[in-house]
Amino acid sequence: MGTQVGMLDDVAAERLRLADDLESLTPGQWATPSLCAGWTVHDVVAHLTLSTRQSVPWTLWRTVRARGDLERAFADMARERAREFPPADLIAQLREMAHVDRRLALAGELDPLNDLLVHSQDLAIPLGRARELPVERALPCLRHIWVAPFVGAAKRFAGLRLIATDAEWAEGEGPEVRGPVGALLLAANGRAAGVEGLHGEGLDEARRRFG
Repeated sequence: MGTQVGMLDDVAAERLRLADDLESLTPGQWATPSLCAGWTVHDVVAHLTLSTRQSVPWTLWRTVRARGDLERAFADMARERAREFPPADLIAQLREMAHVDRRLALAGELDPLNDLLVHSQDLAIPLGRARELPVERALPCLRHIWVAPFVGAAKRFAGLRLIATDAEWAEGEGPEVRGPVGALLLAANGRAAGVEGLHGEGLDEARRRFG
């Protein structure tokens, strides 16, 4: 049986790095709203600890309970886990699961790494702790997420040409929007904060796509 989690060593490194970064947060910072609407930093971390623990039947059952809304189901699960586990427990769980080669069967092989990179920024940016995402980790995720059917990145940026300034990557046709792979990854995952790290003649239109 092959690996379930793509780039597992990189996933492990990101989980351990995040755990280290979280050690110094104050209770107020744990309660800070993240870039995910309605999610606190605590909720986001709780969500990340579910990556190796979710089963398809449980996820489908929770989605039914959420009246078919998968995003609501994930939000409900994250908030429940945040209420159940204090910060220290979640940090310990991140470390314990660092090298666990397991993912939700409905997810792609690179989804665990993509989720880690994006959600780590979801909590770091509001805390003023954003970092440059490693190109060697972000670029494979950007390629993956661009064509992922449930994300809609290519549709979101239709009529624009996105170009990485720190790697060999470009997609789309139209006015150019340029920037580092890390910012493009955030934007492709639906984060308006990623657009703020971009530039080019198509930037105003890219901003409009986020309403």
